[in-house]
Amino acid sequence: MTIPGTATAVTLDPANPYFAPSTLPYELPDHAAIQEEHHEPAIVAGMAAQRAEIEDIVTNPAPPGVENTLEALERSGALLGRALRVFWNQLSADATPGLEDIEARLAPQLAAHEDAIYLDARLYERARALQERADAGTLTLEPDTAYLLQKLLTRIRRSGIELPEPDQDTLRDLNARLTTLQAEFGRKLLAGANAAGVLITDEAELEGLSHAARAGARAAAESRGSEGWLLEMQLFSHQHVLASLARPDVRARVQAASENRGRDGSGNDTRSTLLEMVRLRAERARLLGYEHHAAYVAEDATAATTDAVNAMLARLAPPAVANARAEHADLEALAGGPVGAADWSYCTEAVRKERFALEDALLRPYLELERVARDGVFRAASRLFGLSFTEREDLVGYHPDVRIFEVFDQPEPGERDQGLGLFVADWFTRESKRGGAWMNNLVDQNRLLGQRAVVVNNLNIVRAPAGEPTLLSWDEVTTMFHEFGHALHGLLSDVRYPSQSGTNVPRDFVEYPSQVNEMWAWEPEILESFAVHHETGEPMPREWIDTMLASRQYGEGFSTTEYLGAALLDQAWHQLAPEDVPAVPEDVAGFEQAALAAAGVDFAPVPPRYRTTYFNHVFGGGYSAGYYSYVWSQVLDADTVEWYAENGGLTRENGETFRRRLLARGGSQDPARSFRDLRGRDPEIGPLLIRLGLED
Repeated sequence: MTIPGTATAVTLDPANPYFAPSTLPYELPDHAAIQEEHHEPAIVAGMAAQRAEIEDIVTNPAPPGVENTLEALERSGALLGRALRVFWNQLSADATPGLEDIEARLAPQLAAHEDAIYLDARLYERARALQERADAGTLTLEPDTAYLLQKLLTRIRRSGIELPEPDQDTLRDLNARLTTLQAEFGRKLLAGANAAGVLITDEAELEGLSHAARAGARAAAESRGSEGWLLEMQLFSHQHVLASLARPDVRARVQAASENRGRDGSGNDTRSTLLEMVRLRAERARLLGYEHHAAYVAEDATAATTDAVNAMLARLAPPAVANARAEHADLEALAGGPVGAADWSYCTEAVRKERFALEDALLRPYLELERVARDGVFRAASRLFGLSFTEREDLVGYHPDVRIFEVFDQPEPGERDQGLGLFVADWFTRESKRGGAWMNNLVDQNRLLGQRAVVVNNLNIVRAPAGEPTLLSWDEVTTMFHEFGHALHGLLSDVRYPSQSGTNVPRDFVEYPSQVNEMWAWEPEILESFAVHHETGEPMPREWIDTMLASRQYGEGFSTTEYLGAALLDQAWHQLAPEDVPAVPEDVAGFEQAALAAAGVDFAPVPPRYRTTYFNHVFGGGYSAGYYSYVWSQVLDADTVEWYAENGGLTRENGETFRRRLLARGGSQDPARSFRDLRGRDPEIGPLLIRLGLED
């Protein structure tokens, strides 16, 4: 493939697996053929190919129309998209030094490539001409096409097209540098997380840890060439292992290792990187005419303004912290002494055992991964949406841990099952995978190109040793349901244009369907199906399930406060003017503490879910000034859970309504309209306040 229209023609070897669309089912990337050396040539050729395609659009002598402008733009970049979707997924799920080097080299080029498209005045003029014809009534647009045009114009304007040329040059430089810094932060964070793992050499220090967890820690140490047991770091401040470790000194070591990531003065220190990012984001916002970066982000989200974001967070913080303080007093009374951040989970387990006769170690034998997936996550999707799942062992993933399932839609009477897409499951943690849990698309559903969805769920569950079942914590169960909610958003998408597919919605809306899907983990019919002892086959005792349901609000003070701490930190950093950004790395901790104090969430036993130095969502991912999205989406989620309850709960009729009115529409219309179509009104915060125990 030779791409014209560039100073130097770019040729992609036909032997490169990205050269043409995959011939595998649903265009699943041919991971068996894709090697590290294939990514960079394909991405470089893909950028050149798309620039040539854009050049054809903007130089087309025919008047701008839907087909020769909007649809042509949607069709452009096919090669680049194929390569990037695989590359970004591989980089986050199974990174290598080689992949990280490619990212470092290509990040500024990719930023410049995007700028070249959206700062092209000729494209802007064609889009404006289309809008003028639509406004004048000489061009009739379908609703999804009209929305596509509106979003395109908004994106071009927000990219700086109306700035003077010197300012556009400055903007290009800022975008290139920010992309480089984001990649740098991610690399440092992954390396720092691996370095921060706590190595235990005396098994007595693992008192309280289950056999399965010890085996996983032993395997982790062996994989690093160490003797003993390695307690690996999860992404957030509070590590799940703290709920089980009986020795306070060991818990303190784990908590300290967690909170010190990114600020130890080593090569993995992230402070200089993130400070430069904050300053450059603020400079970019000012250049574009916004008060600060947070205002720039909010404008293109459903929140619309930072005043709306600040008001919601301020509404929630005081009662959340009050609840956390009350929970803390309970814990100290039970413990008979001080309870710090490192002790919170362990003492909470004791309270659960005393008040609710439950603890994590009791539940795990009933929460075996395979059963949770098959009889929990998949079963709920079948009951609601009529889906079925068949594992495709003939298809190869990007790592040996990966499993691939074909998803079928319920057929019309007399017809065969309709293949809907592929679900790619990558559940286990490994040294090369970044922390947390997330969903990626490898193929976006769209009717324009006739493509169906291929979606990936990544989790970080510790794999049990060979021959033993992998047993989950309840948090891991709800995380599986949550991420599969994202997968359903992609799989059940039914849109015309690729850019409107599935989860291509504003950040403060994208978490909404996934949070709704968590409710089915608690649905008695579903819970009773998957909560079965992995050895005896006995169902989880009914009284335990009743106790779990009755205790759902316990601990909400802690979880809401730690979340709000992170969301408020994100806003504090991104509501700064460039001149107000701290100048030196040593100032990061002081700024963080002052911001938490000003927001009223500086409660030492409950640190923010992510401290600044390992806040990957906002410095290594796409959530800068947008971490509030989770609670914004929770408002929609809680209101929708109430809608399900009002209409009979887990039924095919309700699932079909939710699918057609919301999931299927993806980003083809204003998400607020999709919610109103479902609920019949705008969202109300009351159901969330009740759920969190924060009502007056």
